[in-house]
Amino acid sequence: METLSKEVDIYYTIDKAESAEIKILGSRFISHANNSSSKDIAMDFLQNIKEQYHDATHNCFAYKIGKDGLEFRAVDDGEPSGSAGKPILFSINKHKLSDVIVVVTRYFGGKKLGVGGLARAYSQAADEVLQKCNYKKINITTPVKIICTYEDLDIVKRILSSDSVSYEEKYHDVAEFVAHVSTSKSKLFIDNIISATRGRAGANLFNV
Repeated sequence: METLSKEVDIYYTIDKAESAEIKILGSRFISHANNSSSKDIAMDFLQNIKEQYHDATHNCFAYKIGKDGLEFRAVDDGEPSGSAGKPILFSINKHKLSDVIVVVTRYFGGKKLGVGGLARAYSQAADEVLQKCNYKKINITTPVKIICTYEDLDIVKRILSSDSVSYEEKYHDVAEFVAHVSTSKSKLFIDNIISATRGRAGANLFNV
């Protein structure tokens, strides 16, 4: 498992789908994780898993979406209440991830595990797949529009290169940029542009 940064303006997801499998007392638990930046993507992934494992006893899942993880869902799919979906969501939270769905498919092996045993099994299955994933950093940015003359172009581009996550540029009679700046640093970025060009360049929050 990777060590995650504690920076304010980032969160982490996974970069691609992964799968894993564990066996407990005869039952098979097959877990799949996928990057899901919206509910629709998560539901499409879930539907694909259900079609692939249409003969399974259960297809339990949880997802968490957004920088604050405020959009989430946990579903037991016929298992005892709280024994599957919540443990999967707990594992997602433990790994400090968002924009992700984890689906755990169970083929019943003939021996009941009990609510506690099920919760441990689903949590372990989710852990197994999330530990295989590579994490991807998502930057939380605010767009800033900059207009400058060619006299100040080198100054502005130097600040853009060092202090923005990314930027787009257009050149006409003047140079125009839309910089994507870490949200907590956007005001300081604007002040730096204005100060470095002695007020000749304009820099303001950009409403997309």
